[in-house]
Amino acid sequence: MGEFEVTDGGELDLGLPDSPARVPPGRSSQDGAVPGEEWSDDDWVDHGWIPGDYGDPETDFVDDEAWLAGLPADVRAEFLAGAWTGDGETVPAGFLHHLHSGPRGVGFAAGGVLDEMTPGPWLGDAITAAIADGNDKLGESELIGVLCAWRRMSSWAAAGETAAVMELVRRRRAQSDEPDTSRLAEHINDELAAALTLTGRSADRLISMSSGLARLSEVHAALESGQIDWAKACLFVSELAALDDDDVAREIARRLLGRAGAGGWTTGQLRAALRRAVLSADPGAADRRREEARKDAEVQSWDEPSGNAALAGRELPPADVIAADSRITALARWLQDRGAVGTLSQLRAAAYIAVLADRPLESLLPGLGASQNQSTRDSASAGGPASAGNSPSDRDCRWPAVSGTIHLTMPLSAWLGGGQPGEIAGRGPVDASTSRELAAMLAASRRTRWCVTVTGQGGRAVGHACAGRRGPAADQPVIRWVAGLRSKLHLLEIDNCSHALESASYRVPLALRHLVHVRQRTCCFPGCRRPAVRSDLDHTVAFDRGGRTCWCNLAPLCRRHHRAKQAPAWHLEQPRPGQMMWRTPNGRCYQTEGEPYLS
Repeated sequence: MGEFEVTDGGELDLGLPDSPARVPPGRSSQDGAVPGEEWSDDDWVDHGWIPGDYGDPETDFVDDEAWLAGLPADVRAEFLAGAWTGDGETVPAGFLHHLHSGPRGVGFAAGGVLDEMTPGPWLGDAITAAIADGNDKLGESELIGVLCAWRRMSSWAAAGETAAVMELVRRRRAQSDEPDTSRLAEHINDELAAALTLTGRSADRLISMSSGLARLSEVHAALESGQIDWAKACLFVSELAALDDDDVAREIARRLLGRAGAGGWTTGQLRAALRRAVLSADPGAADRRREEARKDAEVQSWDEPSGNAALAGRELPPADVIAADSRITALARWLQDRGAVGTLSQLRAAAYIAVLADRPLESLLPGLGASQNQSTRDSASAGGPASAGNSPSDRDCRWPAVSGTIHLTMPLSAWLGGGQPGEIAGRGPVDASTSRELAAMLAASRRTRWCVTVTGQGGRAVGHACAGRRGPAADQPVIRWVAGLRSKLHLLEIDNCSHALESASYRVPLALRHLVHVRQRTCCFPGCRRPAVRSDLDHTVAFDRGGRTCWCNLAPLCRRHHRAKQAPAWHLEQPRPGQMMWRTPNGRCYQTEGEPYLS
């Protein structure tokens, strides 16, 4: 697999096939050096691998005793009575919480019969009985069980609604074949709109989704049984609509339904997996769909509910959008570094509208008068350089020459012209042709950083090599360049840790941080997709409580979930490198691992 990172330039990380080679890890990363090439701290900071915050060692961990003391009384009593195993449930967040090895109960608590009951009239009666005296009478784990049961019931109801819609469609189409009734089928959406008090567009979407679910019978069955909800069912329909072959679409659905349901994928994770599967199964179909939709390219504006307004370009070339989006971020960071007021998101919006409205970017900086702004505008209109007049800060006010930051992951086969999709960190899968287009842009930069990650069974990272700025030469076969990096390959420990990369200090060596980000590309909280490079690197066991600054005790956590981990009655463990076990205040447990590079 591969990963480009562009700040002043970029980084390409290309996937290798599984290799029997076992290269000694070489030099330890204690001093911040990647085996095979030594980078200074400045190199790592300059190329975007380091967020600015390393967490608070004083509040970084809640131990087992504190976790147990913070549990609600009924959950704590169950735990102490042996009704919970040490690991609790091992399924990620989802609708069914029945993978429980402790004694089974009969209620809605984790592992209970009602906690796994399929939706329908019986479950409805059970919920009604359970909440007869009010939700406030439920125990903590029971409350979560009832909440999940309501979600299963809403899925069951949605499946019933779509079945009724398709029966109405079938009847009207059949009636349209009779004399003098040919136009009946044209107005099914109007009939639905009147019956359900919907807009015409909403009625059209309901018919479209219902028809798609009729095509994907396994998805409809999963919705009916409460394994997935309506939002995920709609994702299956919309993403698989790109495939003309019904058998291929159903096969992809069957393969992903397990993870989409009780396995715990969020809609964002499911969308990425579906898109990757569609791009792999039929790149041509995805290309045709994209090209057809591009005929509808336009710029739209509309009013926001707040009274502000929105402006967006639709159906644009993916590579151009990714590059432009990164450029906007670069402009915002340039403004931020020079004292502009606002968050990065606010400055991105300000830079976006300033460029489109032909206002000097420098006008967003503090301390520039109206006359200077007008002078800059006049100079730019006359073809002169965009500067801030004769102030001493002229040199500071030049626009940045960088193109932003892009993390591109692509298989070696795609680089060589194949159809396997790539992935943009924080955005999701992109087709092979877009991957190659972006790769060509980034490879043209002399500041590009190149890496190679070797993947093993299931797409997990098993080895990594940093090549620095030495990418393949123009006349050099990529395979030969990749083979030349074998001596720099560092094997990643998966099951056990030898602590060879351990640092004696709290501060994580930059090379070790880089390797953890290769293993876990996103925040390790269930369902969170915030890129690891924009997250904190957390000591699972706090450093001041004996936790190691090591491969086996570090994991990325976005700021929100870093704070959740530190909150009372929350607990996080890392039984083996990269395997994260979360225990929440209601006593339930959820397991995550870094997403594979291949799916």
